[in-house]
Amino acid sequence: ELMTGYTMLRNGGVGNGGQPWVLRWSSRIRLTWLSFTLFIILVFFPLIAHYYLTTIDDADDAGKRIFGPRTGNELCEVKHVQDLCRIRESVSEELLQLEAKRQELNSEIAKLNLKIEACKKSIENAKQDLLQLKNVISQTEHSYKELMAQNQPKLSLPIRLLPDKDDATFPLPKSNRNCRLHNCFDYSRCPLTSGFPVYVYNSDDYPFGSSLDPLIKQAFEATVRTNVYVTENANIACVYIILVGEMQEPVMPKPTELEQQLHSLPYWRTDGHNHLIINLSRKSETQNFIYNISTGRAMIAQSTFYDAQYRPGFDIVVSPLVHAMSEPNFLEIPPQVPVKRKYLFSFQGEKIESLRSSLQEVRSFEEEIEGNAPADYDDRIITTLKAVQDSKLDFVLVEFTCKNQPKASLPTEWALCGERDDRLELLKLSTFALIITPGDTRLVISAGCTMRLFEALEVGAIPVVLGEQVQLPYNDVIRWNEAALIIPKPRITEVHFLLRSISDNDLLAMRRQGRFLWETYFSTSDNVFSTVLAIIRTRIQIPAAPIREEPAVEIPHRSGKAAGTDPNMADNGDLDLGPVETEPPYASPKYLRNFTLTAMDIYRNWNSAPGPFHLFPYTPFDPVLPSEAKFLGSGTGFRPIGGGAGGSGKEFQAALGGNVPREQFTVVMLTYEREEVLMNSLERLNGLPYLNKVVVVWNSPKLPSEDLLWPDIGVPIMVVRTEKNSLNNRFLPWDEIDTEAILSIDDDAHLRHDEIMFGFRVWREARDRIVGFPGRYHAWDIPHQSWLYNSNYSCELSMVLTGAAFFHKYYAYLYSYVMPQAIRDMVDEYINCEDIAMNFLVSHLTRKPPIKVTSRWTFRCPGCPQALSHDDSHFHERHKCINFFVKVYGYMPLLYTQFRVDSVLFKTRLPHDKTKCFKFI
Repeated sequence: ELMTGYTMLRNGGVGNGGQPWVLRWSSRIRLTWLSFTLFIILVFFPLIAHYYLTTIDDADDAGKRIFGPRTGNELCEVKHVQDLCRIRESVSEELLQLEAKRQELNSEIAKLNLKIEACKKSIENAKQDLLQLKNVISQTEHSYKELMAQNQPKLSLPIRLLPDKDDATFPLPKSNRNCRLHNCFDYSRCPLTSGFPVYVYNSDDYPFGSSLDPLIKQAFEATVRTNVYVTENANIACVYIILVGEMQEPVMPKPTELEQQLHSLPYWRTDGHNHLIINLSRKSETQNFIYNISTGRAMIAQSTFYDAQYRPGFDIVVSPLVHAMSEPNFLEIPPQVPVKRKYLFSFQGEKIESLRSSLQEVRSFEEEIEGNAPADYDDRIITTLKAVQDSKLDFVLVEFTCKNQPKASLPTEWALCGERDDRLELLKLSTFALIITPGDTRLVISAGCTMRLFEALEVGAIPVVLGEQVQLPYNDVIRWNEAALIIPKPRITEVHFLLRSISDNDLLAMRRQGRFLWETYFSTSDNVFSTVLAIIRTRIQIPAAPIREEPAVEIPHRSGKAAGTDPNMADNGDLDLGPVETEPPYASPKYLRNFTLTAMDIYRNWNSAPGPFHLFPYTPFDPVLPSEAKFLGSGTGFRPIGGGAGGSGKEFQAALGGNVPREQFTVVMLTYEREEVLMNSLERLNGLPYLNKVVVVWNSPKLPSEDLLWPDIGVPIMVVRTEKNSLNNRFLPWDEIDTEAILSIDDDAHLRHDEIMFGFRVWREARDRIVGFPGRYHAWDIPHQSWLYNSNYSCELSMVLTGAAFFHKYYAYLYSYVMPQAIRDMVDEYINCEDIAMNFLVSHLTRKPPIKVTSRWTFRCPGCPQALSHDDSHFHERHKCINFFVKVYGYMPLLYTQFRVDSVLFKTRLPHDKTKCFKFI
């Protein structure tokens, strides 16, 4: 084989088959060698290197070290390592500092943990003390109630006992003419808690109903349907009313027939006690057909009475029903100024029959006369008045003969001349209107006299009644000497001197009082009927029904948004405005003197208080406060025991003081589709002291957005839906308002908390006034002879805008239910002037101007949408409103004032050109 291989190598390495065997052999040798070499490199070299590295530094000569550690200096000598050294040193220092801080924080944490434990112990101790105080308070209250129960008898409402239907055991008086309440009125049917129910018969159910004047019957039925005292349950009624006149002449029943029909009434009970027979007159010639009818113990209300018929304190003299189915037109009523008119006094009339002939014909009167016939002064009156007219010292107009056929009248009565419109035109030119009573003194009042009185009061002519024996309408509750002159006939020669001696101020006061009496008791059928009921109710000392409140229909809304605090609104410096209420809202007290009011101050309240006094017999500002109407709160009458806690400094700031230590106010905010502005305004009320609740009057038919989130300001927010878009809704007496004080504020007004609290304090000192911030005034335009509304800066003002003002809730009732409807209609027409109307109302009632409270000049609304007052026609409409309101009231009730209340804590800085105004602090 070796030879074979050798041979093959020599032959060029090609053996059998043509393959070079030498190459195959050399390849095997190279692979084996390569594998051995790699094994040695990968195994032995690392072992040798490891051994060398671990044993080479064991040499004694340190200078021969190659891989051993070097000293710091040697290492730092390396140039590129120096920066790393500095970084290491800096990090080491920072680590040391952090460690020191950590230890310090751990120490503080330990101290705080100790304080927390101490606070927890203090809280536990405080809770225990609070629990003990609550127990003590509870025990004290219980002891107080026990003490009060021992010293005061338990008082509860009496059980109402209804009398039998036929109570014939009622004692009879000796004569029907001697009837008075004590012997002809059954008080058992009228308990104090009865509410004075009145049952009214339907006249159409009886034969005499077809004889009634259609206008009077229609007006009477209309007012009965709306009266709060009328009931359909006759079994519980206190008083029963039947309308018997005015009757039409051709179909008038005979007296005997009418008497039988009255006695057949289902609840007449043999003698008619607790019945009221009403005979209204629409004409001056209304006859007294009840005179010859036996009315038993029934009361009579009519315009004509004979002395033998009239029972003082029992019967009622009523005014004529001139405006039966129509409201008075205020635009046709002349103004109350100028005070003096063309004629000093006037009289037109014709005497149909003398006294002597009357006595000869009326036999029933002669039988009742004791002594000689009364003297007839009519001839002397005619002579004296003609002499005054002929003297021409003053313009007077007296006519004792009618140019046309005089109206029918009673014997010895002066008949009216001409038509009603002609008589009114003459009275509009007269300062005084003479009313000559009938010559027969036994005729205490007649329909003709009451008609003359009605027309004189209507147009502002001061009545001068000649004859002191006369019984004027509602004379037992109205002090007529404040609106009319009642002069005995023998003084006819002194009448001219007396009329000339009355000052202009007194004339204006009498004319204004006469206008008030006419509007309240004479002008409409509602007033006449309500006044008659009020007189009876007052006589038997039953409190009036509470005035109705406007039911608030709440709009559901979501609340819960945390209210922020505007630093500009809540930054009060070092002022302590008082505590933020954390307790439930505190309502003003009500029902203080329900059952004692009718016996006190009757004349004062019937003659001088505002409104129709069957509902509003008192104001909440009288020294002796009544609570006849539900809304009347504490006012200035009864106060809780204890005075204010204010002294000086911080105590004065934090306490309200005064006679009502605890009192809150309600914010009423009118808004219309300005959600963002409204939310901002509500948030600004967060934390406001003495705030009871917020009533948002939503004046838009479109409801708020469903996703609108209302702020949580710590007090209830009531969103009220209105029936229509009206600015009058601002002053509706919502039943959700539980406080006497109302802050009326626009949704875009910016007022600080200290400004609001200062205004609240000022209002508490003048509860009968409007107290607010923006002041305005009225002025007389000489070229156009009309009134102007002015908003320019002035040291004098007569109005305070109700966009930011406090007022008593009492005025909300008067504005909504008592003030003439024509004013509210104009507010709706112009969508303007509601603030002017409120100022007119309050000034008219109180004869006082409003009070301006100076703010910190923050009454503004930056960024608010366009307001109504920015319209060019805004001021023109307000000019028209003022002039229209003057026509309705008959005079300008607004009063000027330079009084302004500033807080010394505001430190107000005025411009140099404005410092001429006086400030009253």
